[in-house]
Amino acid sequence: MSDRTYYAPSGGHPGQAELLTGRAVFTESYAVLPKGVMRDIVTSRLPHWDGTRAWIIARPMTGFAETFSQYILEVLPGGGSDRPEPDPGAEGALFVVDGTVSLSLDGTQHRLEPGGFAYIPPGAEWRLRNDGAAPARFHWIRKAYEPVEGLPVPKPLVTSDAAVAPSPMPGTNGAWATTRFVDPDDLSHDMHVTIVTLEPGACIPFLETHVMEHGLYVLEGKGAYRLNRDWVEVEAGDFMWLRAFCPQACYAGGPGRFRYLLYKDVNRHPKLRPGA
Repeated sequence: MSDRTYYAPSGGHPGQAELLTGRAVFTESYAVLPKGVMRDIVTSRLPHWDGTRAWIIARPMTGFAETFSQYILEVLPGGGSDRPEPDPGAEGALFVVDGTVSLSLDGTQHRLEPGGFAYIPPGAEWRLRNDGAAPARFHWIRKAYEPVEGLPVPKPLVTSDAAVAPSPMPGTNGAWATTRFVDPDDLSHDMHVTIVTLEPGACIPFLETHVMEHGLYVLEGKGAYRLNRDWVEVEAGDFMWLRAFCPQACYAGGPGRFRYLLYKDVNRHPKLRPGA
């Protein structure tokens, strides 16, 4: 039995007796969408997806984070799509947090359970169905792929959290580690989706300030995050959305591990003519 757990939203609505006060915040450099805002009323339906609703928790916004979108999809039994991706130039990453799905990717059938990961290159033929008896929930991260002359388009990849050994950060004795689903030295990839694990009391000990944009979804545990000028407490089910160069650091709050799914754009020159 795996000791990995993954928080998944289930919707619903708060009661009329509850306070309006919450932890959601949107600033010039970061946003926090706590798990309590992922209710029925904010879901979207998607064309060519049956029995499916989506929490769209990030999308490209001029002047904020511009490179990616991130959804949490809930697919009911029998639901899914035979035409999931409307943009032939988009690449995608799937990460399952609840239930199971059947993924057909370039003619090969895969079954993804919680912790299952798939990288879908641009132009790939894929279909996804929930052939189980319970709802399935998974993250879908989409990005416009940036081709480079002389570099091949990445190949499809299906793996899992359990199948990939975390890489410890130097000098941390394994207290801070990253699960990397693709080779970080493979320059054909222009985005990385990883899982960061911090053991109780571990920290990212400096204010990272860098060109990469981030989506961070807390899969497990709780932590205190420094975002720009603010300290923000986060827990499983919360999403952080960081603009490029937003200073960031954190402590794992315990008593268990603090783990989050991380998106970042990598391995490309910055565009000098945005929109070209």
